[in-house]
Amino acid sequence: MAKILVIDDDVTFSSLLERFLVRYKHKVAVCHSLKEAATIFKSTFDIVFLDLRLPDGDGISFLEKIKEESPEVPVVIMTNYAEVASAVSAMKKGAFDYISKPFQQESVLNVIENATKQTDGSAVVTKTPELQTSVVAISDKNTNAEMVFGISNASKKLAEYVGLVAPTDMSVLITGKSGTGKEVVAKSIHMQSSRKEFPFIAVDCGAIPKEIASSEFFGHVKGSFTGAVSDKKGHFEEANEGTIFLDEVGNLSYENQIQLLRALQERKIKPVGSSKEIDVNIRILSATNENLLKAVENGEFREDLYHRLNEFSIKVPSLVDRMEDMMIFAEHFLASANKQLGKQVIGFDRDAIICFQQYAWPGNLRELQNVIKRSVLLTSGNYITEGVLPSELFENSGVEDVGFITSLSTKDNEKALIIAALEKTNNNKTLAAKLLNVSRKTLYNKLKAYGLDS
Repeated sequence: MAKILVIDDDVTFSSLLERFLVRYKHKVAVCHSLKEAATIFKSTFDIVFLDLRLPDGDGISFLEKIKEESPEVPVVIMTNYAEVASAVSAMKKGAFDYISKPFQQESVLNVIENATKQTDGSAVVTKTPELQTSVVAISDKNTNAEMVFGISNASKKLAEYVGLVAPTDMSVLITGKSGTGKEVVAKSIHMQSSRKEFPFIAVDCGAIPKEIASSEFFGHVKGSFTGAVSDKKGHFEEANEGTIFLDEVGNLSYENQIQLLRALQERKIKPVGSSKEIDVNIRILSATNENLLKAVENGEFREDLYHRLNEFSIKVPSLVDRMEDMMIFAEHFLASANKQLGKQVIGFDRDAIICFQQYAWPGNLRELQNVIKRSVLLTSGNYITEGVLPSELFENSGVEDVGFITSLSTKDNEKALIIAALEKTNNNKTLAAKLLNVSRKTLYNKLKAYGLDS
């Protein structure tokens, strides 16, 4: 039996949670504001269930107060789906775990059991196993690598594969669409390997003209060709003892593929114009957004090189295939943009989140990062709103015409149409207006007229 404090302004939800907890013999106190909570918390509690958004303040600030005054008391964040990223952020500030609304009875009981075990010292785990293993950030000041794994099955599989192959010396072929973060995955593999203290050299194979590729890869000696005014180390020698990452490796010419294969087989390189061979000990990671196997079948890519590069393969999922993680990535990019731009934007409002969730993100994580950085720059308040989001997010929202009339000309059915449009777009008024083929101003006026603006 535990003494539990529930802090939530949602009277219905907190009442349901209270009755559920009392049924399992717990003692429960409920309050609906931070002011009330500050008074009640002076008593001793075993666990605190805390909502993130309260009428008189931010739940995060009260979490920090609890951790300062009573660091041993586990705090469980209560959140809805759209605020999962904020819950993860709260856990970084000391929250024990979180539960989603509407809560699953088993989840609540499990988190109470784990929290009480932590309090009596019998538990080592301070986060749910799911979050502990799947939400990970890896950073390094030398490589600028920073990888965030999400909570989706696709992200868990990616994290598992990276963790499995990183400690080995196997060559890895990383595939995935443009913008999915293939180089970040490569850096993460490097940082979890025994070579992490040595260089990570990234090479954009698509940007190297085939005429100078040998010099770029293997270096050259002074006077070996016009313009070679001094000796130069190539990327392979620069990466010695570390990792070389060949991005868009499918763009290499056939001649350059032969040279690369020879270097990988012999683990020796010869700078252009030199008769001396140099031993190199490097790990090869490569990436492509093309179908290399098809290129092999078409005679455009050497089969022996393909197998040399592909001892282990990892496919990085597109953002649309792990939308559960989107707000985790969004929060990560928000923190980064705040730091770069010297801003203090707190988060995203509901309509912006809905817009994010309904967009297809063809540019994947790179596009999400760019959108958030731009939005942070344009935001003057605490939250990013849909008003600062680029127009393409609405033009390609994925919302299809489901038979709505093109104008609201008849009063008999327009209220029903408006309600249906709002339901179809999860109450996103910008998308609803687009679906109804009216301006946002017109829609807001209609909402007010029909008493739907609450």
